[in-house]
Amino acid sequence: MYFAALLARTEDGWEASDTELDDVETLSDLSDLAREALAEAGAEDDTVLVFIEQEDAWFGVVRVDGEEDPRIYISDAAAAARSSYGEILLTDELLGKDPDAADDLDALDLDGTEDGESAAADDDEEGEGGDGTPAEIVPAGPIGDTGILADLGIPEKELLALGGADALSEIADALGAAEVLETVR
Repeated sequence: MYFAALLARTEDGWEASDTELDDVETLSDLSDLAREALAEAGAEDDTVLVFIEQEDAWFGVVRVDGEEDPRIYISDAAAAARSSYGEILLTDELLGKDPDAADDLDALDLDGTEDGESAAADDDEEGEGGDGTPAEIVPAGPIGDTGILADLGIPEKELLALGGADALSEIADALGAAEVLETVR
């Protein structure tokens, strides 16, 4: 079971709203949703946090500050990779992948191998699954911007120590937004 909420920082404090992620397919969609929440709260140039949680498996925080690129923190990347909502957050950039590498067909010969590569390449090479398809390598544990909440009172060490079902509540409590988050839970 998933929980998703938006916390928008306004002049009057934090405003929370639950959110449906059914129509969200990309990080860009999620960022647009967050910016809409800022506009509705009358705080276009301020901060909105998107909280996503899958029971005790993992949680993610996406921070959108005005028109800046979103910042992402995920408590357990491997667990998030097994989730459709987690896959939205696990961008190529976050995973350290070159997004153009998979689409670069110019380096392939007509037999489907890369220039200079033997057509009889071993299927068990590192980076490939037993069926010859590239293996997705996602690290277990935290990934992303560990300083995402540092200026809001949650240092990196504290964020990294959070886990379990109460993690988002603990973050909201440290932000002074526990009551508004609980109203949408």
